[in-house]
Amino acid sequence: MAKFDLTFKLGQYLDRHLVFPLLEFLSAKQIYNENELLQAKLDILSKTNMVDYAIDIRKQLMPKDEVPEDLKQRRQQVVTQLQELQNEVSFIVQLMNDDDVKKNIETMRDSKTLLAHLQDKYKLFNIEMMESMFKLAKYRYECGNYSNTTSFLYFYILVMPPSDKNYLNVLWGKLASEILVQNWDTALDDLNKLREFIDSNQFPSPLHVLQQRTWLIHWSLFVFYNHVKGRDLIIEMFLYRPHYLNAIQTMCPHILRYLATAVIINRTRRSALKDLVKVIQQESYTYRDPITEFIEHLYVNFDFDGARQKLHECQTVLFNDFFLIACLEEFVENARLMIFETFCRIHQCISIGMLAEKLNMTPEEAECWIVHLIRNARLDAKIDSKLGHVVMGTQPVSPYQQLVEKIDSLSVRSEALQSLIERKLKSRAQDVGGIQW
Repeated sequence: MAKFDLTFKLGQYLDRHLVFPLLEFLSAKQIYNENELLQAKLDILSKTNMVDYAIDIRKQLMPKDEVPEDLKQRRQQVVTQLQELQNEVSFIVQLMNDDDVKKNIETMRDSKTLLAHLQDKYKLFNIEMMESMFKLAKYRYECGNYSNTTSFLYFYILVMPPSDKNYLNVLWGKLASEILVQNWDTALDDLNKLREFIDSNQFPSPLHVLQQRTWLIHWSLFVFYNHVKGRDLIIEMFLYRPHYLNAIQTMCPHILRYLATAVIINRTRRSALKDLVKVIQQESYTYRDPITEFIEHLYVNFDFDGARQKLHECQTVLFNDFFLIACLEEFVENARLMIFETFCRIHQCISIGMLAEKLNMTPEEAECWIVHLIRNARLDAKIDSKLGHVVMGTQPVSPYQQLVEKIDSLSVRSEALQSLIERKLKSRAQDVGGIQW
């Protein structure tokens, strides 16, 4: 299963705090050696202020060893530094809890107006304090205190203008904190703000913009696979925003796994399948996994046996993927439906036994499943229980649809004829060239 695991690739574009949930998941799945995962956690924790957590992990990794003295000293240094930073911004913390300030925040949505109001009314307030607040928020974040971080950074965003030097870092920190406390509605708002900021601002180079978008694509997976609207929004952002699709194709084609899954489980967005197939075909030389191969087998090669085999592999992939495990049952149900629908377009009369084999089901399960489709999905079909067949109904085709199908057929024939002519001309040119040489 390790060959399908994307944690290492994803982790390169995530904040170190966002990697911890993925490592905890891997630990529960027992895909890798537990000591290796504990060592990875310890390496990451060494770059944070979560000293107590690091001590706990070290005890699990080396139960017989004493806690090093430098770790104990490090803990005391963190506590002392945190207290100093809190003292520096104690006045701003009071302002944040002041009822008058809260009312002004609700009425003054313009940061310039709010900043001017705070400077006029509160003489002790100065703009340098906001820099200290930013440092405290970052320090608390590194300590693992994400809920306090969100409130500090929210106040910072309200007061400071987008031109502030820390503004972009604050947007990233706010998004990470909301993800880690699982406030998915707020996290989605922060994701949109960050995307708008990246898309509308000038960066030192095109590569810098590409890196920002690549990070945002990876961080957004937490939001899209937990928010109720995520399965629609991930398709809109990854497939229909050209800058982000370009970033996926250029920097991280492995993200196609998550885009393909979103399209498969979203029955209302079947129209996106055609565009998804094109992208998967274009990137098949750089990235492939059972989920993208399932799409290829079904919609490019019409290989139903191959699709069935890949569906079985897909279940293993989803079961061991941090973001996709919650979609497992929904994915299997929709993938089977896609196989069935595609098969029905080709065949008029289908053996239930053969269909059950292609859907990885028993004949009894397949018959019940088809009955359910006929009743709830208004499928135009009948079941002949004696013969064990599903007989598809024929629906009248509109003149418009007939015209579209004829045009498509002519287009395919024209491309085939053109390809044949080009091959013959190329072959003739090679023969002539061989004689001259």
